Amino acid sequence: MKMILQPMKLLLAVVLGYLSLLPSTTSAIAQSASQSKPLTTTSSRKQPLRLVLPPLPPGQPPGGRRYGGASRGQCPVAKPGLTALVPLIEQPTSVMNVWGQTTAERPTFWFYTPYAKGSAYPADFVLLDAESNLVYRQDITLPTEPGVMSVSLPTSVSPLTTDKQYRWFLNVYCDSPLGGSLTEHRQKQQSPIYVEGVIQRVNLKAAIVQQIKQAQPRQQVAIYASNGIWYEALTTVAQLRQKNPQDVTLEQEWQALLSSIGLGDFASKPLISN
Repeated sequence: MKMILQPMKLLLAVVLGYLSLLPSTTSAIAQSASQSKPLTTTSSRKQPLRLVLPPLPPGQPPGGRRYGGASRGQCPVAKPGLTALVPLIEQPTSVMNVWGQTTAERPTFWFYTPYAKGSAYPADFVLLDAESNLVYRQDITLPTEPGVMSVSLPTSVSPLTTDKQYRWFLNVYCDSPLGGSLTEHRQKQQSPIYVEGVIQRVNLKAAIVQQIKQAQPRQQVAIYASNGIWYEALTTVAQLRQKNPQDVTLEQEWQALLSSIGLGDFASKPLISN
């Protein structure tokens, strides 16, 4: 009988020892699961593309006009109306600043126009320096259909000076009978529908410039946007969309970028190729 009890005591000690280990093992497994689950969820989430607004330059507020409108005469009311695709920064004084940064010597500007070529309305783009001296003026042919159009500074224009501000205008002369040249409209001081804003060329840090050079165009968009460079961010994604109109990801990035400055409604408008 004594010989039988000894193996039973030994077996009981082994079982009890095993059971004593179960809580710590279960706790370790649960802890491991709780730590790994958030990591998987976080790593699979992609941050939406958005512009990080840079601070306004010191001195006089840039002001400007992002939305064009007709106050009188024969200018038709369009919804949505003429719109500059540029950030709008509101100050506590209720001043609306249509202002953005570029790194380009000769940047590209983007606008939504509800007016098409068939309207026969003359239009022009004007760029002035900080002293209101004319830098560039170009007659603009409106696109064949309402949509998002671009205006690029040609190589004949002197490069924008770094850290200098320039004021631009896009004018549509519809407040008069159709026909006639732009010169005639200006001489008669016709009241155009217009949008207006300020652009400033800046230099990025050398490390960021190197990062952009090594990145693919899609990656460049995010780098520009995260560093407050609106014009190159929008131009890059617009050019990619024109080359790949069926790319759903590019369409989403276009939507996200415009939505980050409050212009998401224009993402679905036709993107006009010049």
